Amino acid sequence: MKSILLHVDADQSFEARLQVALDLARANDGHITLLQSVSYEVFAPGDFYGSAMAAAMPRIKEAAEELRAKVEADLANEDVSWEFRFLYGMAENHLLEQSALQDIILIGPNDIGEEEMRRPSSMAGELSIKAPAPVMVVPGDAKGLKVDGPVLVAWNGSAEACVALRAALPLLAKSTNVYLASVAEEDDQQRYDFPVSEAAMYLDRHGVSSEVVSIPRGKVSIGDTLFSAAAMRDCSAMVMGAYGHSRLAEMLVGGVTRQVLSEPKLPVLLAH
Repeated sequence: MKSILLHVDADQSFEARLQVALDLARANDGHITLLQSVSYEVFAPGDFYGSAMAAAMPRIKEAAEELRAKVEADLANEDVSWEFRFLYGMAENHLLEQSALQDIILIGPNDIGEEEMRRPSSMAGELSIKAPAPVMVVPGDAKGLKVDGPVLVAWNGSAEACVALRAALPLLAKSTNVYLASVAEEDDQQRYDFPVSEAAMYLDRHGVSSEVVSIPRGKVSIGDTLFSAAAMRDCSAMVMGAYGHSRLAEMLVGGVTRQVLSEPKLPVLLAH
């Protein structure tokens, strides 16, 4: 993961994902591309002629330039390779465009302007389904990323889980412990197109040892069950397949993906 695409925005989780980007870059001798986007496509309610937005845009642009100056000043003291790209338009569109030659995309858990929402980020859903690179969603309380720390892989035997496993291989190769975790459910027979043993053999071929873990379902959601399992094992990140499809620009992510994205407890790497 040498090419790291980082979404720049003045949200509460930006500092956390910046630290994750720096940790990844240092561990991989990598390069960070910081992408900041300011959109003209946001309008105030009832502002039919765009006059309120036109009046607000100079301040929005000024705030964006102030953030850029601060970030560049901070990065000048860091020992990593980086570049800053400033674009006009919707952030998710530009992140998707720029992701073709990136190894990982780092974003926050909330959509722009929705800091207090506890619902899946449409940006995270859109990118995890459409982008050719895996997406890592970083919560605001993350203290960077211990790149060689334990990683929990959420395994349900689906094609999406296989794609996520392959996408995360560079991260897993540096991990001290890789846990292939399955949450036991009544319909396991139907779910396992790819048994967890095949995932373990795939990793073994790449020199990555893993431990297979079967977790009882319990009464809480699968998302909370996975986060609890990761916390018990002191995991630094979680890997899972992204389930869903795109319809009329709205990302409808599957049940477990929705649970995990609503309030992630640690950095989560997603791929579809």
